Formats: sequence, structure tokens, C-alpha cells
Amino acid sequence: MTALASEQPEQPGKTEQPGKNGTSERTGEPEKTARPTGPGLAELGRGYLDRIRAGELGSLPAVAGLVVLCVFFSLLRPVFLSNLNFANLLTQSAGSIAIAMGLVFVLLLGEIDLSAGYASGVCAAVLAILLTNHGWPWYGAVAAALLTGAVIGLLLGTLVAKVGIPSFVVTLAAFLGFQGVVLMLLKEGTNVSIKDPTVLAIANNNLSPVLGWLLLAGCAVGYAALQVRRSRDRSRRGLAGTPPVLLAVRIGAVVVLGAVAVDLLNQERSRNVLVSSLKGVPLVVPVIGALLLLGTFTLQRTNFGLHVYAVGGSPEAARRAGINVAFIRIAAFVICSCLAAVGGVIAASRGNSVDPNTGGSNVLLLAVGSAVIGGTSLFGGRGRVVDAVLGGLVVAVIQNGMGLMGYSSGVKYAVTGSVLLVAAGVDAMSRRRTAQR
Repeated sequence: MTALASEQPEQPGKTEQPGKNGTSERTGEPEKTARPTGPGLAELGRGYLDRIRAGELGSLPAVAGLVVLCVFFSLLRPVFLSNLNFANLLTQSAGSIAIAMGLVFVLLLGEIDLSAGYASGVCAAVLAILLTNHGWPWYGAVAAALLTGAVIGLLLGTLVAKVGIPSFVVTLAAFLGFQGVVLMLLKEGTNVSIKDPTVLAIANNNLSPVLGWLLLAGCAVGYAALQVRRSRDRSRRGLAGTPPVLLAVRIGAVVVLGAVAVDLLNQERSRNVLVSSLKGVPLVVPVIGALLLLGTFTLQRTNFGLHVYAVGGSPEAARRAGINVAFIRIAAFVICSCLAAVGGVIAASRGNSVDPNTGGSNVLLLAVGSAVIGGTSLFGGRGRVVDAVLGGLVVAVIQNGMGLMGYSSGVKYAVTGSVLLVAAGVDAMSRRRTAQR
């Protein structure tokens, strides 16, 4: 419970009345108002346990699963914790994580986009054709790929929000149609190579060790400032702020984990240093980090983000509150397809080329699995962009670790599907428990 600061006792026979502008008429000094103090750590712990019992698990299952999987694979295959494998794991998962970030916006509305995978393939094909066949500069080709994604999202969102076709049907039709579009763009199976050094650097180059440490320092300062500001904002609104000890623990944990990761990635991981040196944080990591910051800010610090949660919770209540539900739905699909375009650019960079399989195979399934495993609800109204990152890392660890253990693709798919089913079951039970309270 929130405790109030003590007030000075009044002298007998004298009643102090507040004056103008918040000053005391008797002393002329600023009037002292009661300010809430933050709850203790024990009370915060009890509150957190109460939320878990109520079904508000958030990202806890994903974080716990990630820790357990990392420990399990590192014990069975020590090479799992090597810096080379760690860097490969980050670059391998980046494309799916970018697509999953976009899917979070759609899933928050209780909708689905089954075409996000092949939409990324269409955008990647546009990028490769403009770069290789037409000689466009990298920034023009990347802009065209993003614009293609925006047009795709606008089309899908309009069909869902204005025409009233269920998103499952619309995006399933697009899933099939975009396969044909990719084949037509690539002339029924042509492989288009990418030679632009800037585009290839996205998924293949690394930051210098010094730049990696500077990036970590900037992220640590920004995260600390954000946490302190959030606590002060709560205090100004009359809510209990975060205890300084808990703030220090949060900031310290981020700094320590980041320092360990940067130190590991800055170590030499080339098999032959005489041929080439390979060290530093992969360039795709800050790209994903920037998308995470932008997406988190959009959902948590803007009216648009609040409206997304409102529409996902109850579209009818949101409409009666004056929210343009159709616009929110269309915008969510546009964001989803734009981030699918980013995923396509990352995939094209990592593969050094684009072919009809780009964006196909298991890309969509891994992206949807990443969002749901991370904690985003399939029923709408609950989820964060960081869920896509956590879930994407869980999926990548499963794929990577089982590959190191020599399991076939069939076993990896079966295990990943089972984890997705468990995550969806936990989500359903959590919502049921919440509704019963």
C-alpha cells in the first residue's frame, strides 16, 4: 500500500489555510503536499506473485525457457556458448524477429497476417531487381522495398477494415498470391545476386570493438534515463514510484548482460586470422535494436499505441470512445508489412541474393511462433514488441542447439511446433484465469 509523507502538526488555535499559487497564508512559503513513497521490495514481490497467480505472465515463460534452453544446450554441446555460434545465432534470427515485430501489431488487434513471409519475399525481390538489373543506388532500392511493403499492408488492411473480409481469408489469399508474384518478378525461378556493399553489410558486417562499447554505453545511459523518468512521471501523477534499489537492479542487470555480450562478440572468431579478421557486434543487432525502440515507443508512449490496445481489447468499446477503428486496423497492417519488408532486406543481405524461396518455407511460421512464444496473445489486447525479440531468440536457440546436436529438420520443426502449442495453451489459460477474477 502507498504510504503518505508525514505532515507538520498545526499549532493549537492556529489554522493554516492554503493561499494563492499553492503558498501558505501564514508563512508565505510553498505549500507542502503529501507525496507517495514507493512500495518496499517485499511488497513489490508479493504484487508480482499476485499478478502471476492472476494469469498475467507476460514474458516470464519466454525468459525462463530461454535460460533453460541455453543451459541445456551448453551442457550438452559446449560449442553452443562460443562467440562464433553466438554471433551466428543473432544474425540467423534477425530476419524472423523483424517480421515478428510487425506481426505483434496485428496480433494485438486479434487479427492475423499469414502473408507476412511471402510479402517479405516480394519486397526482397523488388530490392534485388532494382539494385542488380536497373542499377539503382542502395537507398533508392531499400526505399522502394519499404514502399512496396506499405502498399501491401494498405491493401490487406483495407480489405479487412473497410470491406469486412476476415483477416485469415484475406492473408491466406495473399499468401498464395504473393508466391506467384515472386515467381513472376524473378522470371519463374531466376536467382538475382546482390553485389551492393551497403546492403550486403547489413547482415554480414560487424561494428568495430570500440563502436560496440560506445553503443552499449549509449544504450545503458538511455535505458537508465528512461527508467528514472518513468518513475518520476509516476510520482508526479500521484502514483508510487519505483524504489531506487529496484531501479539499480534493473539498470545493473541490463549493463552486465550487455557487457558480457559485447565482450564475447568483440573477441576474435575467425577460423583463420591470417585470411580475415572476424570480431565485433554484428551490424544487424543495432538495426533490430532501433526497430525495438521505435516499436516500443509507438505502442507505449503514443496515442496510436493506446488505441491499438483499446481496439484489441474491445473494438466496440473503442468505437464508442471515438477511436477510428478502421484506421487503426489499416495502420497495423501497414506497419506489419513494412517490417516484413525490413525482414526481406535482411534476408537478401544475409543470402547475398534473392530467389523464389526467399520469404517462403518456414519464415512465416517462425515469425508467428516468435511473437506468440514471446508472450503476445493470439486473442488480442496483450503483447509488446520485445515479445518478438524474446520469442525469436527462443526459436533460434531451439533451431541452433538441435542442429549442433545433429537432429534432423523434422525433429527441429516438431519441437518448435510443440513449444508454440504450449505457449498458445498458456496464453489461453491465462486469459481464462483473468476473466474469472
